[in-house]
Amino acid sequence: MPDRLVILGSKGGPALRPGGPWPSSSLLQIGGRNIVVDCGLGVTRGLVDAGISLKALDLIFVTHLHSDHVLELGPLIHTAWTAGLATPIGVFGPPGIDHYWRRFCQAMEFDIEIRIVDEGRPDIRDLVSTVEFGEGQVVEQRGLTVSALRVDHPPVTDCFALRFEHGGKSVVFSADTAFFPPLADFSRGADILVHEAMLEEGIERLVAKTGNGARLKEHLLASHSFAEEAGRIASDAGVKSLVLNHLIPADDPEIGEADWTATARKTWAGDLTIARDGLVVELSSTKAAAGEETA
Repeated sequence: MPDRLVILGSKGGPALRPGGPWPSSSLLQIGGRNIVVDCGLGVTRGLVDAGISLKALDLIFVTHLHSDHVLELGPLIHTAWTAGLATPIGVFGPPGIDHYWRRFCQAMEFDIEIRIVDEGRPDIRDLVSTVEFGEGQVVEQRGLTVSALRVDHPPVTDCFALRFEHGGKSVVFSADTAFFPPLADFSRGADILVHEAMLEEGIERLVAKTGNGARLKEHLLASHSFAEEAGRIASDAGVKSLVLNHLIPADDPEIGEADWTATARKTWAGDLTIARDGLVVELSSTKAAAGEETA
């Protein structure tokens, strides 16, 4: 299995619109591990479309508890269970992730109990272990190291960038964050930095669609990064490749890939990829694949 990154959902925010992309989720395959990072709506379909057997789920990481990052965590695991998952799965997230999982199992108690009895399935509650983490090292097992950095995403305080390392390869996910210079040190020398990005010219049209414009705009400006700020982090970190993801807005017909590229190029001259659902980046070469091109 080649080491690769698959962007399953590339948009920022939980809203879905006709023909638009899905919220945040990614698959990282590294060192023989199948690692899901964030579980926005659509993650299960995205994994299947990426050719992943749901029975092969291994590790799941959630960067923070906003719905566009955690809404489909329970349904993903439950669907994998009905597809034949019978091996342990680790779920890592900020404080509150265990509460989410326990409450999901309570909500699905009828279905879980009847499938155990009627279909002879193992108890899903025995298969899943949850680990709540803060800053620092999160995982060290079978050559895989995962570390976390608390980033700036007000009013959410427990929001963490994640760095995955195995066999000399490294991938960093920024999570949701305002411009946060310490992220450059955390990302130092990474093969891929997956960083959220926002375009200023699309914000007014975006908030106009939602009906709560002033408050939403205030939140976006206070807690997210512009594309040129993501480029600055990548430049300061000396990463090999930058993937702009969690795009805001992601479904504006007046904004195309060239607009994202032009803005990021103000601060980043290296390998650049604009995320879209289904995008594959081979970790060995940090080049986009599956018909995608770097800019």
